[in-house]
Amino acid sequence: MTERTPVLLAWSGGKDAAWTLHALRQRNDVEVVGLLTTVTEDDQRVSMQGIRRSVLHAQARATGLPLIEAMIPARCTNDDYERAMTDALARAAQRWPTLRTTAFGDLFLDDIRAYRVQNLAKIGWQIVTPLFGADTAALAREMLAGGLRAHLCCVDTQQLDAAFAGRVFDEALLRDLPVDVDPCGENGEFHTCVSAGPMFDAPLVLVQGDTELRDGRFAFTDYT
Repeated sequence: MTERTPVLLAWSGGKDAAWTLHALRQRNDVEVVGLLTTVTEDDQRVSMQGIRRSVLHAQARATGLPLIEAMIPARCTNDDYERAMTDALARAAQRWPTLRTTAFGDLFLDDIRAYRVQNLAKIGWQIVTPLFGADTAALAREMLAGGLRAHLCCVDTQQLDAAFAGRVFDEALLRDLPVDVDPCGENGEFHTCVSAGPMFDAPLVLVQGDTELRDGRFAFTDYT
């Protein structure tokens, strides 16, 4: 029996990270041993997604995996991010001595993937991106058919109307998206908060709160 490679999954709380976990769990050459999330210290929320830390912890419990948090400041520079990641990965390596692989839910942005490869190689880590290169329209529908449930928790209003914030990620949403918006929001048009799917032991019951505009650009919908 071949020993499986331990993997730490970068977990945003969104659909791509969740589906990456599902995809990796279908393989017999890797084992996801934990989740890694960057959390903004000031508001105690997942960076970019804006998901409450309490919801993040509920998601982690639903996956049955331990969570490692990398704390970053609100005005985070690349140096800040890299220091936080280096520290978090060092803590992960202490917990799992043979762990040197991190998975990401990247879909097609070559520059982002190349940055991750280069940055993590400096500290002796490698990455895997099992969804990279997928047709995002087909992938979005594969997620829905597979039972994933998510809501749009952040919308970049420079790329998509704020009215989409808080909507369910479903077939109706995909039909309503403008033709220049990626079905998975890979260009940053939107981010999601996952509440159910095959990667969870049981669905989360989340309550949708208010939507507010931050930085004059991002429409965030709160979930508790």
